[in-house]
Amino acid sequence: MPSVFSTIIAGDLPGRFVWEDDEFVAFLTIVPITPGHTLVVPRKEIDQWQDLDADTFARLNLVAQRIGQAVRQAWDAPRAGLFIAGLEVPHLHVHVFPAFTMADFDISGADPNPSPESLDEAQSKIKQALRDLGHTANVPN
Repeated sequence: MPSVFSTIIAGDLPGRFVWEDDEFVAFLTIVPITPGHTLVVPRKEIDQWQDLDADTFARLNLVAQRIGQAVRQAWDAPRAGLFIAGLEVPHLHVHVFPAFTMADFDISGADPNPSPESLDEAQSKIKQALRDLGHTANVPN
């Protein structure tokens, strides 16, 4: 059975994508800890990050770094947070989000009901920041 992320990647469930390439996608989470909270996900279903070969892990982190640059710029944040939890969905995903305080790293404080408008706005801001940073080839329309 495909993971929920594979279903989103396939287009069978909606997702607010900000990055797409042959190997990875990035889309907003529906339970953000801060506005702009994005998940970087390999297209291939891999559960454990330790099971990635070193080159794929490096490429995953490069995408996460670019998303981190974009969320910092879009929200004028002092930091971009990054972590891998992996307990909620058995498909590797890296959390990237604008971080203003240490409290922003507490996933238990995530917003379970963000407005669709706030998610649309966050998607638009990240996509524009990625374009401004020169990553236009990977920003979906």
